[in-house]
Amino acid sequence: MPRIAGEIMIDAPVDEIFDLVADERNEPKYNPRILRAEKVTEGPLGPGSRFVAEPKSMGAKGAMTLEVLEYERPHRLHNLVRSSYLQVDGTVTLEEVADATRLTWDWDMDLVGPLRLLTPLLAAIGPRWERRNWVGLKDYVEAGRD
Repeated sequence: MPRIAGEIMIDAPVDEIFDLVADERNEPKYNPRILRAEKVTEGPLGPGSRFVAEPKSMGAKGAMTLEVLEYERPHRLHNLVRSSYLQVDGTVTLEEVADATRLTWDWDMDLVGPLRLLTPLLAAIGPRWERRNWVGLKDYVEAGRD
């Protein structure tokens, strides 16, 4: 099971970054590979909140469910992502550094089913893909878009 970890500095307050990342519905704003995301549970964000996200290249068949397992605002999220081809279990931690935020990700990613054979490829390209997601967040926030 590949472990994908890294960090990035974002020039924005930690609570702003946490709120953006914790609500999966925001991911299509900064990750062009996610077509849409919706919250499928009632109530405020927190442990047990679930989302469904649709990757652009996979269509509805590739839909992923994301469940928030731990929600410690504004410093830590533990999420579980499942789809027909992938399972991801990991954390995002955020630390205030001066007027910026250090965002760290640490994922255990596992391909499932027939795609399991591509695990070595995931281990090789997964870190670059994941970093690209967080660079997208950084660019989105620092450009001041909504």
